[in-house]
Amino acid sequence: MMRRLAMAAGALALAGCSLAPPYQRPTAPVPPSFPRGEAYPAPAESGLPAVSYRDLFRDGRLQALIAQALTENRDLRIAAANLAAARAQVRVTRSAQFPEVGANASASYRRGQGESYALQGGVSSFELDLFGRLANATAEQRERALASEADARIVRIGLVADLAQAWIAYAADRDLLAIAEDTAANAGKAVELTRLRLNGGIAPRTDLRQAEQVLETAQGDVAEQKTALAQDENLIRLLVGAEFDRSLLPAGLAQIDGEFAALAPRTSSEVLLLRPDVEQAEHLLEAANADIGVARAELFPRISLTGLLGLASDALGALFTGGAFTATAGADAAYTIFDAGGGRAHVAVSKAERDAALARYEKAIQSAFREVSDVLAVRGTIGDRLAAARANTSAAADTARLTDARYREGIESFLGSLVAQRALYTARRQEAAVTATSLTNLVELYRALGADTFAEAAL
Repeated sequence: MMRRLAMAAGALALAGCSLAPPYQRPTAPVPPSFPRGEAYPAPAESGLPAVSYRDLFRDGRLQALIAQALTENRDLRIAAANLAAARAQVRVTRSAQFPEVGANASASYRRGQGESYALQGGVSSFELDLFGRLANATAEQRERALASEADARIVRIGLVADLAQAWIAYAADRDLLAIAEDTAANAGKAVELTRLRLNGGIAPRTDLRQAEQVLETAQGDVAEQKTALAQDENLIRLLVGAEFDRSLLPAGLAQIDGEFAALAPRTSSEVLLLRPDVEQAEHLLEAANADIGVARAELFPRISLTGLLGLASDALGALFTGGAFTATAGADAAYTIFDAGGGRAHVAVSKAERDAALARYEKAIQSAFREVSDVLAVRGTIGDRLAAARANTSAAADTARLTDARYREGIESFLGSLVAQRALYTARRQEAAVTATSLTNLVELYRALGADTFAEAAL
C-alpha cells in the first residue's frame, strides 16, 4: 500500500504545472560588433579561442606566483565556500519535492496488561506540487548556485589579472628607481663640476643651486621609488596570500617585455555573453523569473498526503504476522481565504525584482561592451605611443649629451644643460610608463573578455 501511495504521490507531483513566465534571453542592448576606426586594432572574424592565463602570461616566474595564489588567496577561499554553500542549498530546497519517510519501533510492558510491540513507518505531510511552487523554488536556488559559480570565476580571473598587473607595476618601479638613481648620480657629478667652476670664478652661484635642485629632486624620487617597490611587494604578498620567493620578481620592464601575449580582438560583441559577470547577471535574472512562479503558486491551495504503515502485536513472535499489519492514509488541503492582498502583493514584488534583475543584466552587458571597447582603443594606439616615447628618449639623450659637451666647452649656458637633463629624465620616465601601459593593456584585455578555460575547469 505504501508503495502505491508513494507512486501516486510522485505521479501527481510530476503532473504539476509551472506558473513561472517562460524565460527567453533578452536581446543584448549593445551594437552587434565592437567599434572600428583609427583608434582600434583590426578585428579577427573567428570566435573567442579557448585559452588559459598560461597561454597569455608566459613568464615562468609569474606563472609560479599565480599558481601559489590560486592555492593560498583568501578571496578565492571565500568564493569557494560561498559556492559550496549555494550548491548545498539547492539540495536542501530540492529535498522538499520528495516524500519524507520515517520509521520508529517501540516495546513496552505493563503489569497486568503484559507486553506490547510496535513498528511503524510512513510518509508525513508530503506536498503535491500541483502548481510548481517547489519546482520553481528549486530552479531559483539552482540559478543562484550558478550565479555563485560565475562569481567564483570572477574572483579567480580578477585575481590572476590583479597579480599580473602588480608584477608589471613592480618591474616598472624597478626601472623608475634605476632612472632616478642614474639621474641622481649624474646630478651629483654636475654639482661637483659646478662647485669647481664656482670656486674657479667661471660660474655663478645660481648654477650651483640649480644643479643642487636637480640632485635633491632625483634623490627624493629615489626614496619615493623605494617606497613604491616595498608597497608593490606588499600587494603581491596579499594577492598571493602567503610569503613568496622574491626571485620570482622581475628586474625591470625590458626583462618581461614580450612575455605577454594578446587575445586577438573579435568582431562580434556576442563574446561578452561569455564573461562571468554577465553570466552571473543572467542567472540571477532567471532566478527572479522562477521566483514569480513561486509567488503565483502561493495563491493556490496546498495539498498534502500522509501515510502510515505499521505492525503491532502483544507478542514479539507475532509482530511480523499478517494480523499485526496496520495501514492509514490521508490527505489535507490548505488555502488562505483572506490575506488582505498579501499574496498578490508578493507576486507584484517578484515581478518588480525580475524587472530590476533584467535591468542589471542589460547594464552588465553595456558595461562589458564599454570596458572591452576602451581596452581595444588603447590596444590600437599603444604601439604608436610606445614608438613615439622611445624616439623621444633617444632624441632627449642625444640632446643632453651634446648640450653637456657644449657646456663643458663654455659654449652652452648651464641653464641649457639643465633643461636638457630634465627633459631626458622626463622622457625616460614617460617611456617606462608607456611600456608598462602596453603590458598592462594585455592583462586588461584578458580581464575584459573574461574568458579563461582554466578558471572554468578549476570549479
